[in-house]
Amino acid sequence: MTSSMQRSTKQRTAIQQAMTQADRPLAPPDVLELAQATLPGLGIATVYRALKAMAEEGVLREVHLPGRSPMYEVAHHGHHHHFQCKQCQRVFDVHACPGNLAGLAPAGFVVEGHEITLYGRCSDCAAQPS
Repeated sequence: MTSSMQRSTKQRTAIQQAMTQADRPLAPPDVLELAQATLPGLGIATVYRALKAMAEEGVLREVHLPGRSPMYEVAHHGHHHHFQCKQCQRVFDVHACPGNLAGLAPAGFVVEGHEITLYGRCSDCAAQPS
């Protein structure tokens, strides 16, 4: 095994562990911070490359929320939605769905999917006196 291959594997393992431990959508800088606990020499360019590759492979999936650059999450969660804290900006998974929303579309339109984002304060921020 070449040293670059070994390095790549170590880096991907650190990134995968960070994603699994967080268990919520993360922006690349957050992934870097968490993965550096395991692999201190990890750099942001490597994180971006690995996240992109892992998303292309279907290990991770991109999460697009209005006004934010893409975030990433573990892909095996199936259909779900998100909650974004307006105070700390963290994003969390919401494992519930109101169901088929096709009835909300104008007549003659075909709904092929939906994304719902709830906004408010996460439990950590809501517990702090305002």
